[in-house]
Parts: sequence; C-alpha cells; structure tokens
Amino acid sequence: RLFDDVFRGFDSSLPAFRASSFGGGWPSVEISDGEKAVKVTAEVPGLEEKDIEVLLDDGVLTLKGEKRSEMEDKDRQFSERYYGRFERRIRLGYEVEQDQIDARFKNGVLTVTLPKTAKAQSQAKRIEIKH
Repeated sequence: RLFDDVFRGFDSSLPAFRASSFGGGWPSVEISDGEKAVKVTAEVPGLEEKDIEVLLDDGVLTLKGEKRSEMEDKDRQFSERYYGRFERRIRLGYEVEQDQIDARFKNGVLTVTLPKTAKAQSQAKRIEIKH
C-alpha cells in the first residue's frame, strides 16, 4: 500500500495530461482522450453533487469538495475510509469548448465531458512512416 500511495499521482500512459492532488490522491480519476472530447470520470462514493465543485481555469480542470464523517470520532474503532477536503487538478492537453462542457453525477460517479475545439481536433497529424 505504501508504494501505491507514493506512485498514485503518476500516470505515464497519458502524457498529454498531468494530474495533481490535495487529499491523498482521492478521488480516483480516469481520463479518456477521444477524437472530439476529453472525458474525466471521478469516483466519489458517499458524496452528493452538492458536495463537489467543478472548475475550469486556464486549461486546468479542478474537482474539489469535502467528504464528512458520518459518525463521531469517539465511536470509531478502525477506518480505512477517506474523510476531509479534496482537490484534484488535471491539466488538459487541449483547448476545449468551455460553453459546451457537460458535468453529470450518478451513483457516486462524476463524469465531465470537455469537447475539444476544432483547432484541438485538427492538431493531431498523421505522420507517414518510411522504409
């Protein structure tokens, strides 16, 4: 578990995106880079949509909020659950259509869809491989 905690913020499979966190790398996020949009999914069990704030500023998507304990500390014997404030920042690798961003929350999962601008969609250029 120690190694998981240390390396949780490093995701080398998506070099276009950089994620940082305040709150121990919680919530866990998944980033999908589609042809026309970037989709960010965050697992936030035990929260309601009113407990989460989603912001986009200068190419950085921020998910933040707070998960409060359901019981008094004096009653708790042992817990592996995460409580407290959290903030995840994800630097997007593309320009997005800010007025078309869609955020949905269902069953403890937040999904933010960020449509790429026409310019961002055309940035990918296929390069011919020669023999």
